[in-house]
Amino acid sequence: MDQRYRPQFHFTPEANWMNDPNGMVFFEGEYHLFYQYHPNGTTWGPMHWGHAISSNLVHWEHMPIAMKPDHNGFIFSGSIVVDWKDSSGLFGGQPGLVALFTQADQYPDSDRPRQRQSLAYSSDKGRSWTMYENNPVLVNEEYTDFRDPKVFWYEQKQHWVMVLAAGDRVQFYASYDLKTWTFASEFGMQEGSHEGVWECPDLIELPIEGTEGESKWVLILSIGDHPDYTEGSRTQYFIGEFDGTSFKNENNSDSILWLDHGRDNYAGVTWSDVQRPDRAKLFIGWMSNWKYANLTPTQEWRSAMTLPRELRLRHTPSGIQIVQLPIPALQLLREQGKSLHWEDINIRPGGNLLAGLNGERYELICEIEVDHVEEVGFNLRSSDTEKTVVGYRGAEKRLFVNRCESGESGFHNQFACRHDVQLEPIEGRIRLHLFIDHSSVEIFANDGELVITDQIFPDPSSVGLELYTCGGEATIHRLDFHPLQSIYSYEPVFG
Repeated sequence: MDQRYRPQFHFTPEANWMNDPNGMVFFEGEYHLFYQYHPNGTTWGPMHWGHAISSNLVHWEHMPIAMKPDHNGFIFSGSIVVDWKDSSGLFGGQPGLVALFTQADQYPDSDRPRQRQSLAYSSDKGRSWTMYENNPVLVNEEYTDFRDPKVFWYEQKQHWVMVLAAGDRVQFYASYDLKTWTFASEFGMQEGSHEGVWECPDLIELPIEGTEGESKWVLILSIGDHPDYTEGSRTQYFIGEFDGTSFKNENNSDSILWLDHGRDNYAGVTWSDVQRPDRAKLFIGWMSNWKYANLTPTQEWRSAMTLPRELRLRHTPSGIQIVQLPIPALQLLREQGKSLHWEDINIRPGGNLLAGLNGERYELICEIEVDHVEEVGFNLRSSDTEKTVVGYRGAEKRLFVNRCESGESGFHNQFACRHDVQLEPIEGRIRLHLFIDHSSVEIFANDGELVITDQIFPDPSSVGLELYTCGGEATIHRLDFHPLQSIYSYEPVFG
């Protein structure tokens, strides 16, 4: 697991191609991560479900392939739930795992793609899966794109809900047994962004920070790459209400809320059956972009997942928004005795508080006063010829990432880029939490109000680190540097 560019604290397949996270579920002390997998190549191909298990969402044990194509087609994206009351009748009265997913083939005597929803079940904690004998369980010939079911239990009406992508909208279906599904409603034909095909929906209820039990429903949707848009594939979300049958957007129909402001967080969904006192949800995304996903410069393997995040809602000056925070378990990776801390230091142009520090993987936490500085930021994974810049422009109030000189980028003409997003200071300060791995940078700004996720492909020798400022002094009120261990120094064991 030490190949060039292999992330050391992000999930990657042992070998070959990976894309969307699928079927994430928590059951009997184990977090399951399934994913779109091509076992015979490093580019997208005939889809299977790969599988891994974790006790903490940081260290993973790779499992055998969970599901393989059969006479109904390839195994596209989907979800898994715990059937606690055996509503499906598949488990003899005991709880079990039920997977709902898309199978893809072609209509008979036609070259038109066909996508139908199928079911599989497991009685041994996800170690083996049985295809339901009456698959597919949901068919709709009207839509060519009809896929990616996300299923959950709606307690108030005592039924299962499925949300799935159907062309330029999502559709909702209801079931009492997970096998027979009835159309309930649809949403989105004229809502939000339609820069690409809609995919990988997720509908979740999230708590609002600082309130007494208030919550809103959030519909997360990924949007496929369109050649006319430089951003490529990305993810939007809607906030509103859900009554077990239909979803209502509380914002204007043309309002667009982006989950991530980088280039490389796509197809993310949340874990099912995680019961937390704070009601936050756990989320992970595919850390790539369909513009160049098949071209990134890795050899034996291709693609990684983002860091797992906690999702909540927060009241902001711009309205209620999703907040994403890295899971606390990532602190397990901090190398004991090697962390550094600074407080209340003025940084002048030309100086570098971090001179002499270097590394391929580490965590940075900082709070910076930005009222009187033109620009302040970090040069990460730097050398004489390479650097990835994470900076803030004070007058414009813009946080940016510049990966134009970040390393290998010739595999696609739009990979080398600079992108930015409005970030309002809080009492004159910004707070940044950065994770730098062998081939990625993730930034959580102002306690998770904004997130930027980007791949980079620096030379392994580019390990420099600089804190810079220009156009005035910057006051660093707090700065923490934490070198991080590789997850491969740990051996998880599961029964």
